[in-house]
Amino acid sequence: MERNKITQEQKEKLFDVLKRRFEKNMNRHPELNWEEIQEKLESHPEQLRSLNEMEETGGEPDVIGRDGDTGEYIFCDCSAESPKGRRSVCYDPEALKSRKENKPWNSAVGMAEEMGVSLLNEEQYRNLQHLGKFDTKTSSWIATPDDIRQFGGAIFGDWRYGQVFIYHNGAESYYAARGFRGLLKV
Repeated sequence: MERNKITQEQKEKLFDVLKRRFEKNMNRHPELNWEEIQEKLESHPEQLRSLNEMEETGGEPDVIGRDGDTGEYIFCDCSAESPKGRRSVCYDPEALKSRKENKPWNSAVGMAEEMGVSLLNEEQYRNLQHLGKFDTKTSSWIATPDDIRQFGGAIFGDWRYGQVFIYHNGAESYYAARGFRGLLKV
């Protein structure tokens, strides 16, 4: 099987899960229609592998909106906490390579690229928090601006005390409770 394809059985299971999640969480996408989204997904099968990987790593992807310029549907990991299958990772491949001891198993940026998704930026992360309360016990790496990354840092966010907090850490750091959330436009 090609890397960017999923089986018919996986596809049917994925559509079933996505449709049920879509219908259960209409507050995330009140003006969108599942049939139109599924039709769009059917016409972009290469994106199904990415959604399937988001699901298999515990992200619980759901539609959170539609891009006003391109018309693309925006899928995001909506698991209550940072996806379990994507935790204990440093920020990017450069940070992973720089660790000499106790290397994490992967990096957030590297894993996102393999999955075909992108990390949320700060604005997207803050907007996600308007749809629910995410990362109340965990945290998620956020796409870090170059001017921060060039100094060896990276940013992450979480929800505590009734608000979103954005922090910094060394990009090579990793914690059992920190992962990343993916974003995919279809």
